[in-house]
Amino acid sequence: MAAETKSIRTEIASFQTRVLGLEQRVSKVEAHASSFQDKDQELLFLCRKLTDMEHRSRRDNVRFIGFPENMEGEDLHRFLRDTLPRLTGTTFEPPLEFQRAHRLGPRRTGTDARPRPIIACLLCHSKARQLIQKAHTHSPFQLDGHTIRMSADFSKETSDRHRAFLALRPRLHQLEVKYGLFEPARIQAKPYLIMTRPNRGGAWHREHGKLVSRDDGGPRCAPVPGRLALPPLGLV
Repeated sequence: MAAETKSIRTEIASFQTRVLGLEQRVSKVEAHASSFQDKDQELLFLCRKLTDMEHRSRRDNVRFIGFPENMEGEDLHRFLRDTLPRLTGTTFEPPLEFQRAHRLGPRRTGTDARPRPIIACLLCHSKARQLIQKAHTHSPFQLDGHTIRMSADFSKETSDRHRAFLALRPRLHQLEVKYGLFEPARIQAKPYLIMTRPNRGGAWHREHGKLVSRDDGGPRCAPVPGRLALPPLGLV
């Protein structure tokens, strides 16, 4: 009996030693996991800062879509300086000046190939904003039988968010909600909703007069007076 008791005590001690070792290993794993979560948050913050810096570096850029190939001749700067006042019906004083301007991508071949977009970086930021505001209110423009569109120049991440927001427009129209898409990528459905990132489910309904987003059958945000701000869902 004494031998069996001693054996049981030895096994219990062994188990306690093993459990203690496992607890120590689990504690180390949890500490590492917490460290990784902090790094993930830091990385996400840096990515968003980088996107913001890229967007700010493009603030003086304007994209033009629809100018036929070779229409600009040999001097694209002079072509834009002479054409944009006539295209927009605006007199620019002093005249527009460009830091650089060029077409995007390789030349497309084929009889039905679309002309390459033109991107121009203006020397004066206020002139770039003036062109963008004109594009918001009057685009598309007509020039010698060609349809010309102007837009701001955004990063790929911001452009992807723009395209995702476009999928919400039919639903917002169906709900008879007034909305607007603001730069760099923010949609506001007046007066209740401000969204900086699209909801991946795209399911919307009215609840007590508020526009509420539902995803996977449950409300992501409870309706609140005034504005309803959605969390960053969908794209990261």
